[in-house]
Amino acid sequence: MENVPASLGFAFGLVVLIAVALFWRAAHYSRLTLGVLLGWLALQSTVALRGFYAITNTVPPHALGLVGPPVLLIGLLFATARGRRYLNGLDLKMLTLLHAVRIPVELVLFGLFAQRAVPELMTFAGRNWDILSGLSAPLVYFLVFTRQVPGRVGLLVWNFICLGLLLNIVANALLSVPGPFQRLAFEQPNVAILRFPFNLLPAVVVPLVLLAHLAAIRQFMRRA
Repeated sequence: MENVPASLGFAFGLVVLIAVALFWRAAHYSRLTLGVLLGWLALQSTVALRGFYAITNTVPPHALGLVGPPVLLIGLLFATARGRRYLNGLDLKMLTLLHAVRIPVELVLFGLFAQRAVPELMTFAGRNWDILSGLSAPLVYFLVFTRQVPGRVGLLVWNFICLGLLLNIVANALLSVPGPFQRLAFEQPNVAILRFPFNLLPAVVVPLVLLAHLAAIRQFMRRA
């Protein structure tokens, strides 16, 4: 990680801020949403800078602190009436456009692979085809919300496909993290997400992308 250029970290920091801004827009500039996102971002940045996630020999692994709380929060949103109302009010257009951030994320991951900070399987040269979601997001946004083709059903199908691509890379990434549960990439583990600012990928960007898919699918199901 010492060899990773600062420019790569700076670029990823911008990606994180763009993802937060797009989701904030999807939430109609909700102050509560912005406060939660910025508070979580600050907390995760502080914890990572103090080296908490670099300790990899514990059970349960410290890396669970990156993904556990966001998953629990998403679960609460779906489990409570107030949370469901929040999900129903999110702007579907912005939720769709949000996925465009997956393009620079994949470029950053490839840069990290070149610096031996993540395994090849986490890049589009390996098992990660998530860049297709990012590349198609602006096109889908234009076709569905401007040209009304292929329509809402097509957008629903696209969300399911891209959700599958996201879950694929998340599973590979988690199984590549050094620790007691590592099952992949022993020759080059996924060490980048244990360091700031790249820990914000599983802690902030991935949960926002996941929630964007789930909220969009929920809105379709309600209308159906």
